Amino acid sequence: GGQRQSIFVSTKKGAYGWNEAIRPETYVKNIFSVDTKKADELRKVGFGSVNVISRDGIARGVSAAVTLNEGADNAVILKDQTAANYSFNKGTSSNDYPTSLMGSIALLRQTYYDSQWYGKQKDEYNISLDEFGKQQTISQIFEVDGWQNVLRADKIGKEFGKKFIIKSGGDEYQRINEVKATGASLIVPLSFPKAYDVEDPAEARNVTLSQMKGWELAPTNPAALEKAGINFALTAFGLENSRDFWTNIRTAIENGLTEKQALLAVTTIPANLLGIGDKVGSLEKGKVANFLISSDNLFKNGNIIFENWVQGKRFIVNKIDVSDVRGTYNLNVDGVGALTLKITGTGGGSAAAIERNGVDSVKTTATFTRNGDWVSINFNLKKNPKGDVRLSGYITSANPITIKGESALADGSTGKFTATFKEAAKETPKKDEPKPSLAVGSLIYPFTAFGATELPKGETVLIKNGTVWTNEKDGILQNADVLLENGKIKAVGKNLSASGAKVIDATGKHITAGIIDEHSHIAGAGGINEGAQSVSAEVRISDIINSEDVNIYRQLAGGVTTSHILHGSANPVGGQSQLIKLRWGKSPEELKFAGADGFIKFALGENVKQSNFGTGARFPVTRMGVEQTFVDEFTRAKEYEKAMKVKGNSVRRDLELDAIVEILNNKRFITCHSYVQSEINMLIHVADSLGFKINTFTHILEGYKVA
Repeated sequence: GGQRQSIFVSTKKGAYGWNEAIRPETYVKNIFSVDTKKADELRKVGFGSVNVISRDGIARGVSAAVTLNEGADNAVILKDQTAANYSFNKGTSSNDYPTSLMGSIALLRQTYYDSQWYGKQKDEYNISLDEFGKQQTISQIFEVDGWQNVLRADKIGKEFGKKFIIKSGGDEYQRINEVKATGASLIVPLSFPKAYDVEDPAEARNVTLSQMKGWELAPTNPAALEKAGINFALTAFGLENSRDFWTNIRTAIENGLTEKQALLAVTTIPANLLGIGDKVGSLEKGKVANFLISSDNLFKNGNIIFENWVQGKRFIVNKIDVSDVRGTYNLNVDGVGALTLKITGTGGGSAAAIERNGVDSVKTTATFTRNGDWVSINFNLKKNPKGDVRLSGYITSANPITIKGESALADGSTGKFTATFKEAAKETPKKDEPKPSLAVGSLIYPFTAFGATELPKGETVLIKNGTVWTNEKDGILQNADVLLENGKIKAVGKNLSASGAKVIDATGKHITAGIIDEHSHIAGAGGINEGAQSVSAEVRISDIINSEDVNIYRQLAGGVTTSHILHGSANPVGGQSQLIKLRWGKSPEELKFAGADGFIKFALGENVKQSNFGTGARFPVTRMGVEQTFVDEFTRAKEYEKAMKVKGNSVRRDLELDAIVEILNNKRFITCHSYVQSEINMLIHVADSLGFKINTFTHILEGYKVA
């Protein structure tokens, strides 16, 4: 029962890459097997073909398009290689690395560089890099959740000249302009949030504003994408029940999605994205015979899919020759008594209600399911101790229409039921009145508490008659003005004026420069530490800036305007930092401080040697080991830089060592977490001996001893 040993290099047998999260060698065509139950479920919804993906790893390998026909595996494959697939999730990899979102991004970035190097060399064979390189010529699908990860995936794609098709999270409406600017085609889920239970005040307190706004606005997402002109397909993936697919599409249509775009998003567009538009996606001569026969427009409420033809084979979903059983019935259920059953709806009957008159009168809707002559009716008698009632039977007679079968009550008792036709349904003519538009709330930026309904914009502001702390030779100015224009301080003085400026009366108030927080860990997504290895110089906080973090707002409330976002202190050499402006409401890229010097986080102390982690988890475990980690890293970086100068592009690019070389060349600066005098002295001596400098020691509890 000892400490688990860290796994740094893949234990997978074969000439594969070092990290199991990179598994492009996975081909769905080699592991695919027809799932008859799932295929039947999807056919009943109306699907004729699907793209099958192995959802494991950061580089996931190649997907395949298959039909939902019955038969042998090799008879249903439409296209054996539709796309190379990616994510930010390491999946089942046994490697410790990565443990964070920024680690996943760094690993994928390094893999692209490794692939470029591998294609030029002839000294080694690597199955993973070989397959990764081959797959760059086919379509690329990147699965993410959340609009910020859409931007992150697109950014790494642009870095390497790739145009990802992005399977998104369904919240693109929150930042539709930023998503559109990517130019990416999307695969969009229809898994709208369910209403939150806010009946209990204690539970209601745990429901956030962003959750409530998400529940309200998520159904508007497809319409927002259409309005923005973004190319997108719709997917049933992510639904708890695939039968909700049509219900949710209709909800999206009620919220502004056009039926024309909805049809394209489930036929032509996905077919073209997968490169199978020459085979499926439309009714044309020579294409695969995949089509539906339904009672009405696919998007009309109450529409019934009768038949789903897949590769020319007929699958009956509901019988077409359904008799009309709509009307009022005398219903008698053993153990319950006499009731009135009303069957309504389309297609000969698709909805039902139960009534009982008398002292314990009941009126309730019922779940009504019909397949040919088979009928299922479920309802709840709220005022009856019997509770739920489930009926299952058959239409046994046509004149009068009679339904007979078995009943089951909530107390476990069973019996019989009979429903006998009484009179035809009374049709109430409907007036063609326009449907009132659904009123939805406003977007807020950011999409969280304290967000505003408008994006912040620059304006001319004149602050009048305040006490101004200049931090310059002028010192403190009394009864002074400050003029702001285009985001800059244009003037400081007395009796300033500017036409059209927003004037703020600062009488009795003090005006100072905004606080700059040199050491902060806010506004990061997916973990602020990448601690699986003792050196993680390749990871970048810039990859994971989270503009929705409410801590930005809280910091602003305390007077902070600029924050230096640092990697954590999990390892001796951490990741690259990012300086941001706290521009609450702006996108991640708009928070970044343009032109700022590069910094990197180093750390000393108990965290880096994992004093509280037990033994054997990761080198180093002593202060001596910490010293040697620095010596080894900078020695390797010097050798790497020398090799790059001599051999150029033939040297394998190493993002970790690139960052260390920047330190050696005074292009990146160190801020070091520190406590103890001996360690601080040690790092200073290492820096002196290897030719680099420590810019900042933070915390530095025993700094007075060093001074």
